[in-house]
Amino acid sequence: MSSSAQHQPGRLVLATRNAHKVTELQAILTDAGTDLELLGADAYPDIPDVKETGVTFAENALLKARTLAQGTGLPAVADDSGLCVDVLGGAPGIFSARWAGRHGDDKANLDLLLAQLADMDAAHRSAHFACAAALALPDGTERVAEGRLLGTLRHAPSGTGGFGYDPILQPDGETRTCAELTPEEKNAISHRGRAFRALAREIRDLGLVR
Repeated sequence: MSSSAQHQPGRLVLATRNAHKVTELQAILTDAGTDLELLGADAYPDIPDVKETGVTFAENALLKARTLAQGTGLPAVADDSGLCVDVLGGAPGIFSARWAGRHGDDKANLDLLLAQLADMDAAHRSAHFACAAALALPDGTERVAEGRLLGTLRHAPSGTGGFGYDPILQPDGETRTCAELTPEEKNAISHRGRAFRALAREIRDLGLVR
């Protein structure tokens, strides 16, 4: 990798192949005042996916960002996020994306969680989305920011927007689920929005913006 590529301004690589996340995070970073081109990991197919062996969201986010930064020679950002249900002791947590056994099967994960909570009334259905957003530079510089969105779990999915557990989490102070919010409304209050807005401040401080 040439030195010019290593220090290319205004470009970040996002450690995900999820097109929804790329679009969502591009909007968040733009709204936060960071004029950056965001590339998904699909732009670098030779770099393998990282096994999420950390025991916290922050550890997993850093693992992914660090690997991509080293492999591409570009600043890399990654996040790890999930749903934490109080009555389940914080689970699914870091296992949110594979709660039903197969990674990324949103419907199976949702159905299993709803079945596990079927007998719980609203007073015991409090939960929150948590997100850790990590930035890693090729020179070894690393930053992490975190965000949460508190809410209550519905008994059945509602809404067609978002992804993951969005159709069952109703944010505190809202009458709609995350999947019923517009992308702009969701980004304004979401765990990912809060984490990446905080990370955007670090990106500006490090002089990575155009």
